Amino acid sequence: MDFNVKRLAADAGTFLSRAVQFTEEKLGQAEKTELDAHLENLLIRAENTKQWTEKIMKQTEVLLQPNPNLRLEEFVYEKLEKKAPTRMNNHELLGQSMIESGNEFGPGTAYGNALIKCGETEKQIGGAERELIQCSAINFLTPFRNFLEGDFKTILKERKLLQVKRLDLDAAKTRLKKARMTDARAAAEQELRMTQSEFDRQAEITRLLLEGVSSTHAHHLRCLNDFVEAQTTYYAQCYQYMVDLQKQLGSFPSSFSNNNQSSVSSGASSISVPTIRSTSGGFHELRISNGSRKARVLYDYDAASSSELSLLADEVITVSSVPGMDSDWLMGERGSQRGKVPITYLELLN
Repeated sequence: MDFNVKRLAADAGTFLSRAVQFTEEKLGQAEKTELDAHLENLLIRAENTKQWTEKIMKQTEVLLQPNPNLRLEEFVYEKLEKKAPTRMNNHELLGQSMIESGNEFGPGTAYGNALIKCGETEKQIGGAERELIQCSAINFLTPFRNFLEGDFKTILKERKLLQVKRLDLDAAKTRLKKARMTDARAAAEQELRMTQSEFDRQAEITRLLLEGVSSTHAHHLRCLNDFVEAQTTYYAQCYQYMVDLQKQLGSFPSSFSNNNQSSVSSGASSISVPTIRSTSGGFHELRISNGSRKARVLYDYDAASSSELSLLADEVITVSSVPGMDSDWLMGERGSQRGKVPITYLELLN
């Protein structure tokens, strides 16, 4: 018990000595041992590494998961060491909606079939996005987080201990200056040698840890390469999925785009959409003869203007050629209704 009391008193005295030294340094009443320039530069580099690592991590998490509520939920599950519930991402939700609407409109219709194909592609992109997020979390975010929660915390601990040893050293220097008696000076000199040795040892430990930040940079460089490779794979997959989808949609009539001609011409003129134009000899003969024929409608078509005729799949109408009309169009008649119709929606009947 006596030993514990004495130890407690000694610890309290040491703490008070450090507090006095720190306060006097702030007031400019005591000298402060400065760290060497190399160690100071290492400390600055470590702090910069920590700050930029945090910023890069945060922005990467925002990129991979833009929804802040879901990020918070994933953070809570991670701290609880539980697996977060699996949810469909935005591409998968869009794909699901497209597929359901396509089935509702009818897979046999041109629009319904196109919606289903687009929905399937969106789901593929959603799957690729999941792979990107998983790969990035393992190969990029996790090493960055391990540095912040592991190596850098150790550096902070040792740096704080170095600060304590420096205060002890400077307090010993102050006591040596104030010592007047021979015995007091001898004790102060012995204390100074001990605190100097402890400070030098702690400075060396801190320096070695700080120099290890170079290895951290090299490791993070490899992680960055992995992240870039994951993004390259993701965007290449998305591009290939969309190219394949564009080829599939290119097999539909080119007049699909005519329903939105004004929006296409104003906002998407730089996008090349493959189309298939009919070269059937029957349409050519019809235009030459200036006669009329019966034709079956292949797909539903909504008229884009009053000069056009809306069509329903599988109905039969009468078509004829009009001089000066665009080669992709014919004049269609259904009873008393009359208007232009796209030939790519028609199949001439014998």
